Amino acid sequence: MEKVISRLEEWIVAIVLSIMSTIAFVNIVSRGVANYSFSFTEEITVNLFVALTFVGTAIGVRQHAHLGFTLIYDRSNKVIKNMITVLVGLMMSLLFVILIYFGIQMVLFQVQMGQKTPSLGWPQWYFSIMMPIGACLCLLRTIQVTVKELLEQNRKGERTV
Repeated sequence: MEKVISRLEEWIVAIVLSIMSTIAFVNIVSRGVANYSFSFTEEITVNLFVALTFVGTAIGVRQHAHLGFTLIYDRSNKVIKNMITVLVGLMMSLLFVILIYFGIQMVLFQVQMGQKTPSLGWPQWYFSIMMPIGACLCLLRTIQVTVKELLEQNRKGERTV
């Protein structure tokens, strides 16, 4: 299941980035050749950037690509390392739960109010739904990475005894 989600994340990022690049390129060419700019391109690009950010964050969490200051962690014993791992996992999980909650609230409000995008007139929630979905992916990856790191720490401790 993890491989399926990993491939899905990677495909989403590849497709969204391709769409954004194509739209931006077409808009640049149309401005340069025809002196005409498509007004909807910015709207789509900005909204797709949200999807790209959240799904990219999930990939980053999965690959341990986030920035960190590890001096204290690296010099600590197994118990302290486990405590730090759990604390960081809980803090990240809390952040993503908050984003999921408020993302869902935002989407429900947009559906209830019938909010439309300014240029295309599409329902705004079509784009906004990526916030809670992306935060769910990030939460899933945070839990996976935290558990994996704890298991690895405990295995390392067993080998040295």
